Amino acid sequence: MGGVQDSSPPAFSGNCPCLSGEQYADCCGRFHRGGSAAPTAEQLMRSRYSAFVLRDAAYLLRTWHPDTRPGELELDPATEWRRLDIVSTSRGGPLDSEGTVEFKAHFRHDGERGVHHETSRFLRVDRRWYYFDEAVS
Repeated sequence: MGGVQDSSPPAFSGNCPCLSGEQYADCCGRFHRGGSAAPTAEQLMRSRYSAFVLRDAAYLLRTWHPDTRPGELELDPATEWRRLDIVSTSRGGPLDSEGTVEFKAHFRHDGERGVHHETSRFLRVDRRWYYFDEAVS
């Protein structure tokens, strides 16, 4: 795959994949469409999870800090993301410049269940949140 070809988000309706309880269009969909930016690190984390569910690599790259962003991103179509659990957040509010979100993303890959457990670091630059990297303890 030579980079990301299509920058338009995939069509999706119904409840948001991030499990906020809101409709996708009113939740992560507004961030995916570019109509607004996630105001907190947790909301960016949720929108990035939803982008994995919908295989929206363009959004993932757009919200990845340029210092750590890969040149391209290929998403595995055999991975089916099932549920997001936010374990904890630290800072990451509208007035913060950094924050962390610990989460568990449940998935199935080739029929096997798995959990991706990570504490992600986020930075806010020019009033926009970006995923920076995985915090290593």
